[in-house]
Amino acid sequence: MSSSDRSQAVGVRTYEVRTYGCQMNVHDSERLSGLLEDAGYVRAPEGSDGDADVVVFNTCAVRENADNKLYGNLGHLAPKKASRPGMQIAVGGCLAQKDRDTIVKRAPWVDVVFGTHNIGKLPVLLERARVQEEAQVEIAESLEEFPSTLPTRRESAYAAWVSISVGCNNTCTFCIVPALRGKEKDRRPGDILAEVEALVAEGVSEITLLGQNVNAYGSDIGDREAFSKLLRACGNIEGLERVRFTSPHPRDFTDDVIAAMAETPNVMPQLHMPLQSGSDTVLKAMRRSYRQDRYLGIIEKVRAAIPHAAITTDIIVGFPGETEEDFEQTLHVVREARFAQAFTFQYSKRPGTPAATMDGQIPKKVVQERYERLVALQEEISWEENKKQVGRTLELMVAEGEGRKDDATHRLSGRAPDNRLVHFTKPDQEVRPGDVVTVEITYAAPHHLLAEGPVLDVRRPRAGDAWEKRNASEQAKPAGVLLGLPKVGVPEPLPVATSGCAID
Repeated sequence: MSSSDRSQAVGVRTYEVRTYGCQMNVHDSERLSGLLEDAGYVRAPEGSDGDADVVVFNTCAVRENADNKLYGNLGHLAPKKASRPGMQIAVGGCLAQKDRDTIVKRAPWVDVVFGTHNIGKLPVLLERARVQEEAQVEIAESLEEFPSTLPTRRESAYAAWVSISVGCNNTCTFCIVPALRGKEKDRRPGDILAEVEALVAEGVSEITLLGQNVNAYGSDIGDREAFSKLLRACGNIEGLERVRFTSPHPRDFTDDVIAAMAETPNVMPQLHMPLQSGSDTVLKAMRRSYRQDRYLGIIEKVRAAIPHAAITTDIIVGFPGETEEDFEQTLHVVREARFAQAFTFQYSKRPGTPAATMDGQIPKKVVQERYERLVALQEEISWEENKKQVGRTLELMVAEGEGRKDDATHRLSGRAPDNRLVHFTKPDQEVRPGDVVTVEITYAAPHHLLAEGPVLDVRRPRAGDAWEKRNASEQAKPAGVLLGLPKVGVPEPLPVATSGCAID
């Protein structure tokens, strides 16, 4: 019996949300799930593959061939929808904001198209499409309500995203996000802290502050030190053990933020600082408002203040006009900065961006060769930096679903304070996601660490209790299981081949 048949048998309608792109889209999908559940829908079982009464695509316009992938998936669902009266398909997110009416022209079986500014309208639009028996396309040009005011179906019981702003005021030539997400709009600090406190009361012990350009927070409310003040305020919330943030911009990374990171115990020693290129010439062409010296100066200050900080980055290879000398400057910065990890992307044209029509587009063969050299260098550095962790004693927050081989190896997995992934020996006593274990690192690989000895200590905070309570509740619901979106509040690193609209 399909999930649709089961749902009809018990009088409820099921839904599935498919998410593409950046952390902001993942967080938006939590809102979409919350809206649907608030409207009476029940999440379809994992692996239902379109066998739900409502399938929602939350799209990205930044990833290469995003439109082809969307229409391919929509085409796959067309025969299912034709054979199941009452099934509905909705498309939202950045690609919907960009393409609008094009979607229903190319895929007339789609019922609802909504944009980035009006995700709260999804249940109403679905009902309107059902009653009127025609597609509903509604794209707002500006934010109707801040997403955090909407119902949420969080993907983790012990870790959570908290949006502090939406939109972006930058004009990077490779990025279409400002045109789709709009200008930056900040939340009031009191509203943010109230949400964090409410989450902690529910058992959450780790939060990630989220924004398109997170450390520009305050520009909309007239306080240039608002972000550092927010970090320090999070440090005063009892029960909040870990605070992270993503993604910052080097232009807005100021000394007061570094001081707040170093002086606030629950702000983790981790920084994701997008580089994009090490060449001043390319950075200028990208409209990135910093240069190599400025970038390396920030890294030096962070390392001086927080010696054990793990710094990660984003790098684009093969931007139009990039010469071999320009690329060598990127390699130079990688050697100097010694990133724990770098998310590397081969430049490809994004329709609607200035870079797509620039002269000097680099041949694919040249881009590929440079990309492989960069990846090889970073792999070497990542491994060397991870080897420095061997012998250290670390507290890990036990994670759910991050160790793909844990069952076979009889291990569990967790995140260190600096967000490194650690696989550790399963202790005799029960350990739950959200619990904290103390281990000694015994082995390093380029992308993970091992703690092969016995667990030195297990701490069972309220976060583990929250996971246990939620897990029991989910098991009691026949169709209320998770769909495989990231299961921790701080995102596990995105795959190398995957980009999103948070490339700041």
